[in-house]
Amino acid sequence: MRKETRIILAIDETDGRKAVSVVKEVRDHIDAVKINWPLILSAGPEMITKLSKMTDVICDLKVADIPNTVRLIVEGAVARGAGAVIVHAFTGEDSLTAAVEAAKGAEIYAVTEMSHPGGVTFTAKHAEEMARLGMKCGVDGFIAPATRPERIADIRKIIGAKKILSPGVGTQGGSASSAISAGADYVIIGRSIYNSPEPRKAASDMERDIRSVL
Repeated sequence: MRKETRIILAIDETDGRKAVSVVKEVRDHIDAVKINWPLILSAGPEMITKLSKMTDVICDLKVADIPNTVRLIVEGAVARGAGAVIVHAFTGEDSLTAAVEAAKGAEIYAVTEMSHPGGVTFTAKHAEEMARLGMKCGVDGFIAPATRPERIADIRKIIGAKKILSPGVGTQGGSASSAISAGADYVIIGRSIYNSPEPRKAASDMERDIRSVL
């Protein structure tokens, strides 16, 4: 995954045609696109392959299952063109290791703490433990919330140079520049771009905000 704009577009659309159109429109302002279950369930897993021809695709499946099921899901996503898969770490060492082993050249990102208000109920209380577990299992990077940038800084102290992808920018209230300043490598931005009447301008404005602190 390149590291030029530091923006990952989260395209949580259910309209496959709109998803492709938005990615085409903003692809020179993003480093990757992140797709989740809404798009995969509505437009089919072939969307992974279609979008991978335009930019790097991160499958945000938040995989949380026993090792064999984790392996099957990661292998399926990678076979269709995913360059990375997001998984939960709370399932434990065996499941997280299965994800890393199944990736075979693709990247695995482990969730430490979710960005919505409910994230403080459980994931925030164990974020540091999950970061340490991810380091032990050899994941490529971590998910930490732009809505609470001080938590990005906390995770950075544990993981060293590993990558941090930070969701929650824009509609959820997080700031792209604050997340980058706190230690994120990339910010994940969804509705603020793809629901904008001018997605390209919205992405450009976010890029400008990020560049102001680089």
